[in-house]
Amino acid sequence: MAVKRRRFVERRKALGFSQETLAEKIGVDRTTIARLEHGVTTPYPYTRLKLCKILEVTAEQLDHWLMGGDEDLSPPVPTPRPTAAGPVPVRSEPTGVLDDMHRRELLRLISVAGALTALPTGSHGAALLPATLAHEAGDLDQYVELNARLWQVFGLTRPKRLVYPLVQEQAAVLVDRLDRARTGAEYRRLCVLACDLFQLAGEIFFDADQYAEAAHCYSLAASAGRESRSYDRWACALTRQAFVNLYDQQYSRAVTVLDAAARIAQRGDSQLSTRHWVAAVQAQAFAGLGDREACEHALDTAEQVHGLDGLASPGGWLRFDGSRICEERGACHLALGQVDLAERALFAASAGTMSPRRRGGILADLALLSAQRTDIDRMLRYGSEAVGIAEQTHSVGYLGRKVQGFQRQLTPALLADAQVAQLNDRITGLLTAAA
Repeated sequence: MAVKRRRFVERRKALGFSQETLAEKIGVDRTTIARLEHGVTTPYPYTRLKLCKILEVTAEQLDHWLMGGDEDLSPPVPTPRPTAAGPVPVRSEPTGVLDDMHRRELLRLISVAGALTALPTGSHGAALLPATLAHEAGDLDQYVELNARLWQVFGLTRPKRLVYPLVQEQAAVLVDRLDRARTGAEYRRLCVLACDLFQLAGEIFFDADQYAEAAHCYSLAASAGRESRSYDRWACALTRQAFVNLYDQQYSRAVTVLDAAARIAQRGDSQLSTRHWVAAVQAQAFAGLGDREACEHALDTAEQVHGLDGLASPGGWLRFDGSRICEERGACHLALGQVDLAERALFAASAGTMSPRRRGGILADLALLSAQRTDIDRMLRYGSEAVGIAEQTHSVGYLGRKVQGFQRQLTPALLADAQVAQLNDRITGLLTAAA
């Protein structure tokens, strides 16, 4: 049942916009604004971004109104009001965690989409007029671009949860389109898009340490990849699923999943780096099992990515280009107890240009290595830098797990040092705040 979005209307009027002027700013028809305000429709992700900017609210505030919330969560109306020169830039306020309401809604949408991707292809075989087919194909091209942009935003955003509402909106659009798919070709393209988006949703959950939700998203992504015969995406979804097993220290199970991913990747595009990424993750699983020979063989296979030509790593769902081989070798050697080899690899990795999160991961491994050697000075330096990056980037998922692994190496003898004890308390505070 449609419900009038009262707070949305009030915000529009407070900023001096009529339905016509707001529609003109966004690039839609006035009737679209009217239907939006009466709860008849929901804005597409790209429209949603424009609304946030023009109404000067966060994505969460807008999302709250669109879901029927009546609390006025908006910031005060600015002075001066927007002019012909353009609206005042949107504020960069913190937006909070993945709350239960949004988490359940996204999982519901993904589950519905997963069920739709499991429908027989023949159920999407109704005939369409050529003009309609062309329009639908144009829409799907737009969704492809939106998915790619969402991956870009995810990569550039420090608190990964900020991408969450946008992914939820895109999932709602895909669910609607899957339910209306009329041809097998359209259905398969939508399955490809769903596989892509489900993996991104899983990455957000994974970064928030919500492993069960991440695994659910990856499983549905794998199903969508299989249904669309998109072998590279299918293999990547399974590889991400194996990461959940790795972080739960279920190494044998990870090996099983990765073996399936490797077989599927062999059926994919030989010019993509999919099979090399699978091998890099296999190396981590073998290191966890203590199998040095299998680990080295997998790392050597992963390094063959440097022999590929062209765009081996298109970004988004497949970002493996071999630039992380040194740090992955270092982490594997560290897990296998090969401290000298680990140190050489990690130092080589740290010399390159990389994101703060990656640098923080290397520093955490170097701190762990120093703890094993009882080198307190280096351990404090590396550990403090790693924790500092985790605090600055809000990356309590990936980096939180890294520094927690280092923290487990802090023996009572090390903790007797006052500075080590302070660092330990700092790590505990970081992890507690994340929880």
